[in-house]
Amino acid sequence: MPAALSPAELALCAGFVLGAYFIRGIVGFGSGLIAVPLLALVLPLSLVVPTVALTDYLASASQGIGSRRDIAWRALVPLLPFMLLGVGLALYLFSHLDPGLLTQALGVFVVAYAVYTLLDLHPGRVARPQWAAPLGGLGALIGTLFGTGGPFYVAYLQLWGPTKAQFRATAATVFLIEGSTRMTGYLAAGFFTRDVLLLFALALPLTALGLYAGHQVHTSLGEAAFRRLIGVLLLGGGVALLLK
Repeated sequence: MPAALSPAELALCAGFVLGAYFIRGIVGFGSGLIAVPLLALVLPLSLVVPTVALTDYLASASQGIGSRRDIAWRALVPLLPFMLLGVGLALYLFSHLDPGLLTQALGVFVVAYAVYTLLDLHPGRVARPQWAAPLGGLGALIGTLFGTGGPFYVAYLQLWGPTKAQFRATAATVFLIEGSTRMTGYLAAGFFTRDVLLLFALALPLTALGLYAGHQVHTSLGEAAFRRLIGVLLLGGGVALLLK
């Protein structure tokens, strides 16, 4: 499939990957949320999602999980069984749903999250283990289907009111655990095809370059302005998917 793309399409995909991991290099997350819907404008989801799962996993590993002493185990442990259930359900849906329907569903999700971001909505700090079921399950489900489950995990961790160090360490651990589970499922389901591995090989140097460049940048944008910028980008990508 990558060999069938025109030079312009290849350049566009390269720009999407580089931009997504440049942003991740700056803020530490968001690469899948940006890369998947944009790449899906050019490539099928069945190719995009497993590829981004591989690059995201390596990005998480390269960024590390921080100090183990900072992991908020009280928040992390309740997530684990629901993450496994979400991955299993998503693998079933991935194999049985029409690819066009999945693309439309991704568009709806991305538009909804873009609106959430642009309206600057944030949950209060009301830590409850019960939130692990809906947010952990949805994070794994959406993450496995679309490679974009991070917002659910972020929302869940924010409910506990962690410190900055706890948030980074716990989020990185969640992404590594969920990524390992997802990739095992993709492998067992036969999703790591030759085309996926070829696309991954092409994306890997762009991923590394984007992460490196992002680490070197000290952006002048405030956090709120940065969220609005990402929201606008996602809104455009989501609408484009719905019109595809």
